[in-house]
Amino acid sequence: MEDDTAVPAAVRLVRDFVNTYEPQIDDESLTSPDQLRDWFADRRLLPADAHLGPADLTVAMTIREGLRAVLLGHAGHHGDPAAIDQLNRALADVPVALRFADDGPRLVATAGAPLGRALGGLVDAIRQCGEQGTWPRLKVCARDTCRWAYYDASRNQARRWCSMAGCGNYVKMRRAYAARTGRTRAASDEGAQPAQ
Repeated sequence: MEDDTAVPAAVRLVRDFVNTYEPQIDDESLTSPDQLRDWFADRRLLPADAHLGPADLTVAMTIREGLRAVLLGHAGHHGDPAAIDQLNRALADVPVALRFADDGPRLVATAGAPLGRALGGLVDAIRQCGEQGTWPRLKVCARDTCRWAYYDASRNQARRWCSMAGCGNYVKMRRAYAARTGRTRAASDEGAQPAQ
């Protein structure tokens, strides 16, 4: 696991939002509109008594999975173009405006709908990542079955897996096995390149 003290707050917000679903074990944290509201309320993006409905949950999941596809591109792979298109369409409905405050410019939601306010905060976190140069360091694991979001704090920004001890070791062991046995399919699975 990564050291959260090294992860900027804006990156942490986006990373944690993407990680509300863990594909490897099919674990969904946001199974109801109330859980979505609580997630945003815990991060001070919504009041605890806000009301969200099923359509809000669908939009949030669309944005989350679109972000996962974008972050896969940061790890050197091609994200699902349909998921990215859906992300762009969903974000087009998030009305935000630039506002200036003591700590500098930020994007704030202009709509009164609770989900719009929460997503405005998420969009602002993405803006902050871009400004801070941390956006390309936010990636998802190259292991096909994992896709866990992480912050690449490595000097050369070449990290490919959420953890070297877990997914990285698994992929390297499969690659070594494939090289030993001549099974090239195993080497190309899980985001690895065949040995040459």
